Amino acid sequence: MLIKPKQLHVGDKVAIVSLSAGTLGESFASHELKQGIKHMKQLGISPVFMPHALSGSTYVKSHPAERAADLKAAFLDPEIKGIFAAIGGDDTYRTLPYLMADQEFKKTVCDHPKLFSGFSDTTNNHLMFYKMGLQTFYGPSFLTDFAELANELLPYTKKTLIHYFENLPVTLIPASETWYEERTDFSIKQVGKERISHKDTGYEVLRGHGKVRGRLWGGCIDSLYDDLVPNRYPYEPAVINQYQLILTPEEAKDKILFIETCEEKPAPELYRQELAKLEEVGILGNVRAILVGKPQDKKYFAEYKQILLEETAKFNTPILYNVNIGHAYPRTALPYGALTQINFEKPEIKIMESWFA
Repeated sequence: MLIKPKQLHVGDKVAIVSLSAGTLGESFASHELKQGIKHMKQLGISPVFMPHALSGSTYVKSHPAERAADLKAAFLDPEIKGIFAAIGGDDTYRTLPYLMADQEFKKTVCDHPKLFSGFSDTTNNHLMFYKMGLQTFYGPSFLTDFAELANELLPYTKKTLIHYFENLPVTLIPASETWYEERTDFSIKQVGKERISHKDTGYEVLRGHGKVRGRLWGGCIDSLYDDLVPNRYPYEPAVINQYQLILTPEEAKDKILFIETCEEKPAPELYRQELAKLEEVGILGNVRAILVGKPQDKKYFAEYKQILLEETAKFNTPILYNVNIGHAYPRTALPYGALTQINFEKPEIKIMESWFA
């Protein structure tokens, strides 16, 4: 069983860490920074920006040790009760050697567990914490969610964030009734302007019936693929393998895999390769079910469905599609490792244990 953190309370301080991209520190994002601070305070929490969180893209890219140090400092500070990733990126894996080899950090994580939330390339930090034994949350991050340019947080995302203040024994994860297009303009003149929205169709059962239970594991499929194939960064798979962060076939057997696609909107051919790689390492054929996030802007929505069905046909894997995780707006949070039940008749997702200690 994973160690659970405590829930947030109104008045808590939360750390903001730039573990991958340093976008939050760029001058062009200063109005988004203000929006994020405003929305956090409206929710009742106070952001603490760790020493290098606002150092900008070039510095953050060049200093993975400082990124790692920021995360460690957030865990060591008793006043900080939760931690949010600033945004994703593409080289979080470079922080792992500094953290996985740090005995003080690993002990602090277990002795003083804290809420950790983020998605996208932050997948690699989630894999790290999972290995260390901490339950984390594949959910909102600062720049993508708190820094929403509209005057209010997206209602569904706000409900997700309110979950971080609650500790219920069982939690339903409802489908959003609305989906939003990604903005094409993030300039200051967009502050106060709503996103373009559409009515959503809810969860889609691609295959499966009855109720399936398992423990949640997964993330951004593009990040997982980069962990397994030396395309983007030649040394990334070696780092991931050194710390054994990918499930073994045996470990996959009690899991519900959750996957979603990044803002680069991988072409269908690449998506097929990514699924094939998950099969090759023994994950795709062993998990009990798969939850699949809505693609951003519904790009390749139908194509991904078809590929999923084809690549899992021989396993007859139950699949629930169009889940509000990852890069599409709005988003929910999934607690890593939590016992989860998918009812394919309704359809419905239910977290069968409390999120917090």
